[in-house]
Amino acid sequence: MPALDTDTVQSRLAEMPGWILEDGKLTREFTFHDFVAAFAFMTAVALEAEKAAHHPEWFNVYNRVRVQLTTHDAGGISDKDFALAARMNALA
Repeated sequence: MPALDTDTVQSRLAEMPGWILEDGKLTREFTFHDFVAAFAFMTAVALEAEKAAHHPEWFNVYNRVRVQLTTHDAGGISDKDFALAARMNALA
C-alpha cells in the first residue's frame, strides 16, 4: 500500500475530528472517564487492528490513550491509517 501525498493527507485530516499530523504520523489523544474505560477502548481497538493487520503506536496513562498511526511498510501515512483512525473515533 503506497503512502499518501501531503496534500491528500491534509485534505483527509480535515475530515477526521480530533486528529492532527505530528512527526509525520496521524496523532490523537483520547480521554475517558477512568482507566477501565481507556483499557476497554484499547482492547476494542486491538481486535480491530489485528483484523486489519495494522497496529497503532500508543501510550496509556490512567484515563488517557495517545495514539500515533503510520504505515511503516509504505514509509508514511496510508489509507490503512485513516481507516483505523476512523474506527477509533467510532469506538471512542
